[in-house]
Amino acid sequence: MVTARIAGIGAALPPSYDQDQLWHDVFRWHFSRSRVAQRIFSASGVQSRHSAVAPAEFAAVADSSTAERMRRYGELAPPLGLRAVQDALAAADTDTEAIGLLVVATCTGYRTPGLDIALAEALPLRADARRLLIGHTGCHAALPALATIADYVEVHQRPAVMLCLELTSLHIQPASIDPGQMVSHALFGDAAAALVLSPDDDEAPGLRVVDIASRTDTGRSNQMTWDITDLGFRMGLSPEVPDALAEQVGPLLKDLLGRHGYDLTDVHGWAVHPGGPRILEAVEESLGLDPTALAASRNVLAEHGNCSSGTVLLVLREILAAGAPTGPIVAMAFGPGLTLYAALLEPAR
Repeated sequence: MVTARIAGIGAALPPSYDQDQLWHDVFRWHFSRSRVAQRIFSASGVQSRHSAVAPAEFAAVADSSTAERMRRYGELAPPLGLRAVQDALAAADTDTEAIGLLVVATCTGYRTPGLDIALAEALPLRADARRLLIGHTGCHAALPALATIADYVEVHQRPAVMLCLELTSLHIQPASIDPGQMVSHALFGDAAAALVLSPDDDEAPGLRVVDIASRTDTGRSNQMTWDITDLGFRMGLSPEVPDALAEQVGPLLKDLLGRHGYDLTDVHGWAVHPGGPRILEAVEESLGLDPTALAASRNVLAEHGNCSSGTVLLVLREILAAGAPTGPIVAMAFGPGLTLYAALLEPAR
């Protein structure tokens, strides 16, 4: 059993833009006033989302090279990531000097020296602090990253920090009649979310990381893709993904909860990655959850959109902001593979 607790969660968000305004000012023209695209935007469940790139620049970004997009990532990501990590450290009441490991998860930008090194300098971290960059894993990256830092904290009894930072606005694609591209452009937003994990302490509040489980259906690996092209990174998203996840989520949770003596009725909170409305509906129906069970996920989708790896941390933060949990919480996220990850969390006190 893991003996580490989530001591604090922080976030940093670029400017927010109204979804309807984005449609009318930008994407209506980008998709040539397509009625299909308009219906997709209207049904996305997104009311606003954040963008490090101003909407007036979207057309220029769509035509820019991958090299130019990576240059802008190198400018925009470090200050945003620094704000998120500082917010998490403040929430955890943890000094930078105590941090033994920094893990950065991102699938939207790369350079060397990377974001992890920029943060090590800006915070600053101790010279002997370890760093790990988890790249191109996709929307579920926060949970394998959590598993990694939980193992570190348990073995070394030192706090660790995880940052999930995605700038999806840097990967707006040229105009297309592909409905999958319409869905991607309707859903994704930018965000940085960070988490501090500390050695478990019976006297300290927080969420204890009990266990983390995963399932990968490699036979469906073509249903969710994130390809590097000469014009940025291009999302491939099959309409079959919600049904595929619905088949796997029940067995995954049965194994995870069962080995700790729980079943679905024992779960007090659900932090489910809001990949889109249909994914949340598929999880809800597959598990037979009450309509209010995924309210935090739907709120995050409405206010921020799908922010890829950081989104599940935003959902967890929303759940904790509503009050200290009195029972187990399950966090779930999904990504390429086709991969499902779930974390079982318990109140530390």
